[in-house]
Amino acid sequence: MELTLDHIRNAADRIRGIAYPTPILTSEALNNRVGAEVFLKAEIFQRAGAFKFRGAYNATASLTREEQQQGFAAASSGNHGQGLALSAKLLGTNATILMPSNAPQAKIDAIKGYGGEVVLYDRYRENRDALQAEITRSRNAITISAYDNFGVMAGAGTVALEMLEEVPDLDEIIIPVSGGGLSAGCATAAQGIRPQIEIWGAEPTLANDTQRSLASGVRERQEIPKSIADGLLVPTPGELTFPINQKRLAGIRLATDEEIVEAMRFLFLQMKIVVEPSGAIGLATLLNAPRRERKTKIGLVLTGGNVDLPRFCELLA
Repeated sequence: MELTLDHIRNAADRIRGIAYPTPILTSEALNNRVGAEVFLKAEIFQRAGAFKFRGAYNATASLTREEQQQGFAAASSGNHGQGLALSAKLLGTNATILMPSNAPQAKIDAIKGYGGEVVLYDRYRENRDALQAEITRSRNAITISAYDNFGVMAGAGTVALEMLEEVPDLDEIIIPVSGGGLSAGCATAAQGIRPQIEIWGAEPTLANDTQRSLASGVRERQEIPKSIADGLLVPTPGELTFPINQKRLAGIRLATDEEIVEAMRFLFLQMKIVVEPSGAIGLATLLNAPRRERKTKIGLVLTGGNVDLPRFCELLA
């Protein structure tokens, strides 16, 4: 199957009235600092606090009623789990989410609040894939991958559709990259509408599996690194997402944890919004790049705002 603009437009129809059309924010201070016009897609205001709800709902709502009643299962650091648990609630079924034991408590509590079951594991010692397979088998559930699923990618791609409806002449979009579902969906949507647009991924310096994979031409695997960007820590790019990103991404830009915190602080102080580390990484790569000499129009996806208050205060202190 090849992901197409039509799939993403169909997803937009399916989630309309269910997912929120999130606002695009601007900041004169930010524009002056980077030397460009920057448009921030605020998925922090999406249902469940992150863009992940779009893909989770599109993928699950596409299933037959019989399939939906089997229930869903997924491995997630939190945002996809919240989106899937909420989707299950809306569809009258259940979801089981495998989460790292060091996931933010706010994300664990939110999944439980939506009626989801949470199973914790040690991401540095236990095999996530094997645990996920056992959960799916024992519950006879349907696995909805956080990224390696065409329905999830199509739903995520609706972010770019909305961006280009509001700012049709964007020159580039910067997107946080984990397994690659958001970047694959948004790149397919954006380049289907505006072929010349550049799509850049953003990864933590110590979790740059997609950057290394693009350089080698094969999916590179790494040990799970330690970074404050908990939503971007996967061992390897997705099997389905990587060929799309390999074809469509202009490249990957990196940011350190310190640079991510700087971006979170900027968003809080200058724009009065709370963004989790994974959601701020795109801005982090932009703030620490050379100032633009040409007035380009840049889109940024602020992917989520699900961060514990004590942790947020600790990082910014």
